[in-house]
Amino acid sequence: MTTTTTANGPRTPCQRKPHTLNIHDQRYNAHFYSAIASIMALRQTYLKNRFIFVRGEDMIPILKGLGATNEDFDYVQLVSDLTGPDPTLDYRTVTHGRYSIDFASRSIQRLEQQPYTLTVQEDYRRHDSGVPRIFDETPAEMQGNTVVQALLLFKALIFQDIPVTPRDHLDYSAPNWITTLFNARTHTDARAGLQGEPALEGVHSDGSDHTMTVFLGSDNMRPDSAVTFMHDNQETTGVALSQTNPTLIRARVQHRGFLDTLVFVDHDFKHSVTSVYAVDEERVAVRDMLVVFTRKPKVEGHVSGYADTMRVHQREPLEVPMWLP
Repeated sequence: MTTTTTANGPRTPCQRKPHTLNIHDQRYNAHFYSAIASIMALRQTYLKNRFIFVRGEDMIPILKGLGATNEDFDYVQLVSDLTGPDPTLDYRTVTHGRYSIDFASRSIQRLEQQPYTLTVQEDYRRHDSGVPRIFDETPAEMQGNTVVQALLLFKALIFQDIPVTPRDHLDYSAPNWITTLFNARTHTDARAGLQGEPALEGVHSDGSDHTMTVFLGSDNMRPDSAVTFMHDNQETTGVALSQTNPTLIRARVQHRGFLDTLVFVDHDFKHSVTSVYAVDEERVAVRDMLVVFTRKPKVEGHVSGYADTMRVHQREPLEVPMWLP
Protein backbone atom coordinates (compact mmCIF):
# COMPACT_ATOMS: atom_id res chain seq x y z
CA MET A 1 0.00 0.00 0.00
CA THR A 2 1.13 3.55 -0.73
CA THR A 3 0.58 6.93 0.85
CA THR A 4 -0.35 9.97 -1.26
CA THR A 5 -0.87 13.63 -0.34
CA THR A 6 -4.39 14.87 -1.16
CA ALA A 7 -6.58 17.91 -0.42
CA ASN A 8 -7.32 16.30 2.95
CA GLY A 9 -3.62 15.88 3.79
CA PRO A 10 -1.62 12.63 3.71
CA ARG A 11 -3.79 9.84 2.42
CA THR A 12 -4.65 6.99 4.75
CA PRO A 13 -3.40 3.74 3.19
CA CYS A 14 -6.63 2.65 1.64
CA GLN A 15 -6.75 -0.40 -0.57
CA ARG A 16 -4.75 -3.21 -2.01
CA LYS A 17 -4.94 -3.84 -5.74
CA PRO A 18 -8.42 -2.85 -7.03
CA HIS A 19 -10.74 -5.79 -7.58
CA THR A 20 -13.68 -6.29 -9.95
CA LEU A 21 -16.66 -8.05 -8.41
CA ASN A 22 -18.07 -10.92 -10.48
CA ILE A 23 -21.53 -11.69 -9.20
CA HIS A 24 -21.60 -14.97 -11.14
CA ASP A 25 -19.02 -16.33 -8.70
CA GLN A 26 -21.74 -16.24 -6.03
CA ARG A 27 -24.22 -18.53 -7.80
CA TYR A 28 -23.37 -21.51 -5.57
CA ASN A 29 -23.36 -19.47 -2.36
CA ALA A 30 -26.54 -19.76 -0.31
CA HIS A 31 -26.01 -16.22 1.03
CA PHE A 32 -26.36 -14.91 -2.52
CA TYR A 33 -29.94 -16.15 -2.74
CA SER A 34 -30.76 -14.77 0.70
CA ALA A 35 -29.45 -11.39 -0.50
CA ILE A 36 -31.57 -11.55 -3.66
CA ALA A 37 -34.66 -12.43 -1.60
CA SER A 38 -34.01 -9.42 0.66
CA ILE A 39 -33.55 -7.14 -2.34
CA MET A 40 -36.77 -8.36 -3.96
CA ALA A 41 -38.68 -7.63 -0.74
CA LEU A 42 -37.18 -4.13 -0.63
CA ARG A 43 -38.10 -3.71 -4.30
CA GLN A 44 -41.75 -4.29 -3.46
CA THR A 45 -41.57 -1.59 -0.79
CA TYR A 46 -39.83 0.73 -3.25
CA LEU A 47 -42.51 0.13 -5.85
CA LYS A 48 -45.25 0.93 -3.32
CA ASN A 49 -43.73 3.80 -1.32
CA ARG A 50 -41.28 5.16 -3.92
CA PHE A 51 -38.47 5.11 -1.36
CA ILE A 52 -36.71 2.72 1.00
CA PHE A 53 -34.41 3.33 3.97
CA VAL A 54 -32.24 0.35 4.91
CA ARG A 55 -30.16 0.24 8.06
CA GLY A 56 -26.48 -0.62 7.65
CA GLU A 57 -26.75 -3.82 9.65
CA ASP A 58 -29.25 -5.05 7.08
CA MET A 59 -27.21 -3.79 4.12
CA ILE A 60 -24.04 -5.64 5.14
CA PRO A 61 -25.36 -9.22 4.57
CA ILE A 62 -26.97 -8.11 1.31
CA LEU A 63 -23.70 -6.66 0.00
CA LYS A 64 -21.72 -9.69 1.20
CA GLY A 65 -24.22 -11.92 -0.56
CA LEU A 66 -23.57 -9.99 -3.78
CA GLY A 67 -19.84 -10.64 -3.39
CA ALA A 68 -18.41 -7.76 -1.34
CA THR A 69 -15.34 -8.97 0.55
CA ASN A 70 -14.91 -8.61 4.31
CA GLU A 71 -11.77 -6.46 4.08
CA ASP A 72 -13.41 -3.98 1.70
CA PHE A 73 -15.93 -3.00 4.39
CA ASP A 74 -12.95 -1.60 6.32
CA TYR A 75 -11.35 0.02 3.27
CA VAL A 76 -14.53 1.76 2.09
CA GLN A 77 -14.63 3.73 5.34
CA LEU A 78 -11.29 5.32 4.34
CA VAL A 79 -11.98 6.31 0.72
CA SER A 80 -13.23 9.78 1.66
CA ASP A 81 -9.62 10.62 2.59
CA LEU A 82 -9.05 10.76 -1.18
CA THR A 83 -11.65 13.44 -1.98
CA GLY A 84 -10.55 16.72 -3.59
CA PRO A 85 -11.72 20.35 -3.51
CA ASP A 86 -15.28 21.22 -4.42
CA PRO A 87 -15.13 24.06 -6.99
CA THR A 88 -18.05 26.00 -5.49
CA LEU A 89 -18.23 24.98 -1.80
CA ASP A 90 -15.39 25.52 0.66
CA TYR A 91 -16.77 23.13 3.31
CA ARG A 92 -16.86 20.03 1.09
CA THR A 93 -14.41 17.77 -0.72
CA VAL A 94 -15.57 15.43 -3.50
CA THR A 95 -14.70 12.77 -6.04
CA HIS A 96 -16.95 12.03 -9.01
CA GLY A 97 -17.36 9.24 -11.56
CA ARG A 98 -19.82 8.34 -14.33
CA TYR A 99 -21.07 4.82 -15.01
CA SER A 100 -23.45 3.15 -17.43
CA ILE A 101 -25.83 0.53 -16.04
CA ASP A 102 -26.89 -1.49 -19.07
CA PHE A 103 -29.59 -4.09 -18.50
CA ALA A 104 -29.38 -5.28 -22.13
CA SER A 105 -25.69 -6.22 -21.88
CA ARG A 106 -26.00 -6.99 -18.14
CA SER A 107 -22.99 -4.90 -17.22
CA ILE A 108 -21.89 -1.73 -15.43
CA GLN A 109 -19.15 0.24 -17.20
CA ARG A 110 -17.11 3.32 -16.26
CA LEU A 111 -17.66 6.23 -18.64
CA GLU A 112 -15.33 9.11 -19.39
CA GLN A 113 -15.51 12.19 -17.20
CA GLN A 114 -17.86 15.04 -18.06
CA PRO A 115 -18.78 18.31 -16.30
CA TYR A 116 -21.66 18.06 -13.84
CA THR A 117 -24.48 20.60 -14.03
CA LEU A 118 -27.82 21.04 -12.27
CA THR A 119 -30.26 23.82 -13.14
CA VAL A 120 -33.17 25.76 -11.71
CA GLN A 121 -35.42 23.99 -14.22
CA GLU A 122 -34.51 20.72 -12.48
CA ASP A 123 -35.67 22.11 -9.10
CA TYR A 124 -32.13 22.95 -7.98
CA ARG A 125 -31.85 26.60 -6.90
CA ARG A 126 -28.40 27.61 -5.62
CA HIS A 127 -25.62 30.10 -6.39
CA ASP A 128 -24.04 27.53 -8.73
CA SER A 129 -27.22 26.47 -10.54
CA GLY A 130 -26.43 26.04 -14.23
CA VAL A 131 -22.66 26.18 -13.63
CA PRO A 132 -20.72 23.23 -15.13
CA ARG A 133 -18.64 21.81 -12.27
CA ILE A 134 -15.57 19.63 -12.63
CA PHE A 135 -14.54 17.43 -9.69
CA ASP A 136 -11.60 15.16 -8.97
CA GLU A 137 -12.28 11.78 -10.55
CA THR A 138 -13.24 8.66 -8.63
CA PRO A 139 -9.94 7.00 -7.62
CA ALA A 140 -9.07 3.37 -8.26
CA GLU A 141 -9.17 2.69 -4.51
CA MET A 142 -12.88 3.53 -4.46
CA GLN A 143 -13.93 2.18 -7.85
CA GLY A 144 -12.08 -1.07 -7.18
CA ASN A 145 -13.78 -1.58 -3.82
CA THR A 146 -16.23 -4.49 -3.94
CA VAL A 147 -18.56 -2.79 -1.44
CA VAL A 148 -18.97 0.17 -3.82
CA GLN A 149 -19.52 -2.18 -6.76
CA ALA A 150 -22.05 -4.22 -4.78
CA LEU A 151 -23.90 -1.00 -3.91
CA LEU A 152 -24.20 -0.23 -7.64
CA LEU A 153 -25.55 -3.74 -8.24
CA PHE A 154 -27.95 -3.39 -5.31
CA LYS A 155 -29.33 -0.14 -6.68
CA ALA A 156 -29.72 -1.59 -10.18
CA LEU A 157 -31.71 -4.53 -8.84
CA ILE A 158 -33.93 -2.18 -6.81
CA PHE A 159 -34.88 0.21 -9.63
CA GLN A 160 -34.96 -2.10 -12.66
CA ASP A 161 -38.33 -1.69 -14.48
CA ILE A 162 -39.74 0.58 -11.74
CA PRO A 163 -41.96 3.10 -13.57
CA VAL A 164 -41.01 6.78 -13.20
CA THR A 165 -42.42 10.07 -14.40
CA PRO A 166 -40.28 10.95 -17.44
CA ARG A 167 -38.06 14.02 -17.25
CA ASP A 168 -37.71 16.22 -20.32
CA HIS A 169 -34.93 15.46 -22.81
CA LEU A 170 -33.91 12.12 -21.33
CA ASP A 171 -33.83 9.09 -23.63
CA TYR A 172 -36.21 6.58 -22.03
CA SER A 173 -35.83 4.27 -25.05
CA ALA A 174 -32.14 3.72 -24.25
CA PRO A 175 -31.24 0.34 -22.69
CA ASN A 176 -28.76 1.91 -20.30
CA TRP A 177 -28.92 4.30 -17.36
CA ILE A 178 -26.32 6.93 -16.50
CA THR A 179 -25.14 6.74 -12.90
CA THR A 180 -23.15 9.56 -11.32
CA LEU A 181 -21.23 8.45 -8.24
CA PHE A 182 -20.13 11.10 -5.74
CA ASN A 183 -18.04 10.58 -2.63
CA ALA A 184 -18.67 13.71 -0.55
CA ARG A 185 -16.98 14.71 2.71
CA THR A 186 -18.69 17.63 4.46
CA HIS A 187 -16.82 19.64 7.13
CA THR A 188 -17.93 21.97 9.90
CA ASP A 189 -15.12 23.98 11.47
CA ALA A 190 -16.24 26.82 13.76
CA ARG A 191 -12.66 28.09 14.10
CA ALA A 192 -12.44 28.60 10.33
CA GLY A 193 -15.99 29.88 9.97
CA LEU A 194 -17.09 26.83 7.98
CA GLN A 195 -20.62 25.47 8.45
CA GLY A 196 -21.10 22.17 6.69
CA GLU A 197 -24.31 22.03 4.66
CA PRO A 198 -25.08 18.71 2.94
CA ALA A 199 -27.81 20.56 1.02
CA LEU A 200 -27.10 24.30 1.00
CA GLU A 201 -29.73 24.61 -1.74
CA GLY A 202 -32.57 23.85 0.71
CA VAL A 203 -35.55 21.97 -0.70
CA HIS A 204 -34.54 20.55 -4.07
CA SER A 205 -34.45 17.69 -6.55
CA ASP A 206 -31.34 16.19 -8.13
CA GLY A 207 -32.36 15.97 -11.78
CA SER A 208 -32.23 12.19 -11.69
CA ASP A 209 -34.71 9.31 -11.83
CA HIS A 210 -33.42 7.33 -8.84
CA THR A 211 -31.21 8.70 -6.05
CA MET A 212 -29.26 6.66 -3.47
CA THR A 213 -27.38 8.05 -0.46
CA VAL A 214 -25.09 5.87 1.68
CA PHE A 215 -23.45 6.79 4.99
CA LEU A 216 -19.75 5.90 5.26
CA GLY A 217 -18.91 7.51 8.57
CA SER A 218 -18.49 10.66 10.64
CA ASP A 219 -16.29 12.19 13.29
CA ASN A 220 -17.22 14.69 16.00
CA MET A 221 -20.72 15.04 14.52
CA ARG A 222 -23.66 15.86 16.80
CA PRO A 223 -26.49 13.29 16.81
CA ASP A 224 -29.01 15.87 15.56
CA SER A 225 -26.99 16.57 12.39
CA ALA A 226 -27.83 15.83 8.76
CA VAL A 227 -31.47 14.79 8.97
CA THR A 228 -33.07 14.14 5.57
CA PHE A 229 -36.65 15.30 4.95
CA MET A 230 -38.63 14.23 1.92
CA HIS A 231 -41.19 16.77 0.74
CA ASP A 232 -44.17 16.70 -1.55
CA ASN A 233 -43.41 18.21 -4.95
CA GLN A 234 -45.79 21.06 -4.08
CA GLU A 235 -43.17 22.40 -1.65
CA THR A 236 -41.32 25.53 -2.83
CA THR A 237 -37.91 24.85 -4.36
CA GLY A 238 -35.02 26.51 -2.55
CA VAL A 239 -36.65 27.27 0.80
CA ALA A 240 -34.99 26.32 4.07
CA LEU A 241 -36.50 23.56 6.19
CA SER A 242 -37.68 26.16 8.72
CA GLN A 243 -39.81 27.73 5.98
CA THR A 244 -41.41 24.53 4.71
CA ASN A 245 -45.01 23.46 5.17
CA PRO A 246 -45.04 20.59 7.70
CA THR A 247 -48.08 19.04 6.03
CA LEU A 248 -45.98 18.55 2.87
CA ILE A 249 -43.31 16.47 4.62
CA ARG A 250 -43.64 12.88 3.42
CA ALA A 251 -40.81 11.20 5.36
CA ARG A 252 -37.90 11.86 7.71
CA VAL A 253 -34.79 9.67 7.88
CA GLN A 254 -31.30 10.04 9.32
CA HIS A 255 -28.12 8.30 8.24
CA ARG A 256 -26.29 7.47 11.46
CA GLY A 257 -24.86 3.95 11.10
CA PHE A 258 -22.26 2.67 8.67
CA LEU A 259 -23.95 1.88 5.31
CA ASP A 260 -27.36 3.29 6.27
CA THR A 261 -28.87 3.61 2.78
CA LEU A 262 -31.73 5.68 1.34
CA VAL A 263 -33.05 5.10 -2.19
CA PHE A 264 -35.89 7.17 -3.64
CA VAL A 265 -37.57 8.09 -6.91
CA ASP A 266 -36.11 11.56 -7.33
CA HIS A 267 -38.92 13.02 -9.46
CA ASP A 268 -41.59 11.88 -6.97
CA PHE A 269 -40.25 14.01 -4.11
CA LYS A 270 -38.22 17.05 -3.27
CA HIS A 271 -35.87 16.72 -0.32
CA SER A 272 -33.72 18.69 2.12
CA VAL A 273 -30.92 17.88 4.59
CA THR A 274 -30.11 19.75 7.79
CA SER A 275 -26.65 21.04 8.76
CA VAL A 276 -23.64 19.19 10.19
CA TYR A 277 -22.94 20.31 13.77
CA ALA A 278 -19.83 19.64 15.87
CA VAL A 279 -19.93 17.99 19.29
CA ASP A 280 -16.65 19.72 20.19
CA GLU A 281 -16.50 23.08 18.43
CA GLU A 282 -12.73 23.17 18.91
CA ARG A 283 -12.44 20.29 16.44
CA VAL A 284 -13.62 19.75 12.87
CA ALA A 285 -16.83 17.75 12.40
CA VAL A 286 -16.84 15.46 9.36
CA ARG A 287 -19.55 13.50 7.53
CA ASP A 288 -18.70 11.08 4.70
CA MET A 289 -21.29 9.94 2.15
CA LEU A 290 -21.71 8.19 -1.16
CA VAL A 291 -24.36 9.91 -3.30
CA VAL A 292 -25.49 7.99 -6.39
CA PHE A 293 -27.72 9.62 -9.03
CA THR A 294 -29.19 7.44 -11.79
CA ARG A 295 -31.18 8.63 -14.81
CA LYS A 296 -31.68 7.93 -18.47
CA PRO A 297 -29.13 9.51 -20.87
CA LYS A 298 -29.45 13.22 -21.67
CA VAL A 299 -30.13 14.14 -25.28
CA GLU A 300 -29.61 17.38 -27.20
CA GLY A 301 -31.79 20.16 -25.84
CA HIS A 302 -31.48 19.09 -22.20
CA VAL A 303 -31.59 22.05 -19.82
CA SER A 304 -28.05 21.35 -18.60
CA GLY A 305 -26.83 22.34 -22.05
CA TYR A 306 -25.21 19.12 -23.24
CA ALA A 307 -25.91 15.47 -24.01
CA ASP A 308 -24.18 12.56 -22.28
CA THR A 309 -20.99 11.17 -23.70
CA MET A 310 -21.14 7.37 -23.82
CA ARG A 311 -17.43 6.74 -24.38
CA VAL A 312 -15.81 4.39 -21.87
CA HIS A 313 -13.12 5.68 -19.52
CA GLN A 314 -9.67 5.02 -20.95
CA ARG A 315 -7.43 5.44 -17.88
CA GLU A 316 -9.61 3.77 -15.24
CA PRO A 317 -11.85 1.29 -17.07
CA LEU A 318 -14.28 -0.88 -15.16
CA GLU A 319 -16.80 -3.48 -16.27
CA VAL A 320 -18.84 -5.24 -13.59
CA PRO A 321 -21.15 -8.06 -14.75
CA MET A 322 -24.76 -8.01 -13.53
CA TRP A 323 -27.06 -10.88 -12.66
CA LEU A 324 -30.78 -10.34 -13.22
CA PRO A 325 -33.53 -12.51 -11.68
